[in-house]
Amino acid sequence: MTDQNAHRTLEDYPSRSSTDIRFADLDRQGHVNNAVFATFSEIGRVAFMYDPERPLATEGRSFVIARLVIDFRAELFWPGTVDIGTGVLRIGRSSFTLAQGIFNDGRLAATTEATIVMVDKETRRSTPLPPQTLDILQGLMLTGLPRT
Repeated sequence: MTDQNAHRTLEDYPSRSSTDIRFADLDRQGHVNNAVFATFSEIGRVAFMYDPERPLATEGRSFVIARLVIDFRAELFWPGTVDIGTGVLRIGRSSFTLAQGIFNDGRLAATTEATIVMVDKETRRSTPLPPQTLDILQGLMLTGLPRT
């Protein structure tokens, strides 16, 4: 994972979503359990990939996650809210990589990278990203170097 993601602010990401921290998210140490960070990442990915204003999947296609890497940077506690920023880091033939920042009160709590593969719904095999999907993804690329 690129360390550049550690220097991005929420405003650097073209897509943003948020969710509440639930009491049930805590572990016996009293902070948000590490597994919940994957759920926070999923909330941001789903909002990004299935935005009805700019659908990425075409008829007969869907997405699967092939890789998820999480770097934990700060503890999170209940009560609170997390803001999830999501943007495109790389685009391949049939996949793309999303970078995300998970923030709490403006403080970076985690960064993630997720590789998403487009698959044919019938064969469940990877399939090339169609031109309209490529165009949308290009418009949601993380631009420039992150702020330091």
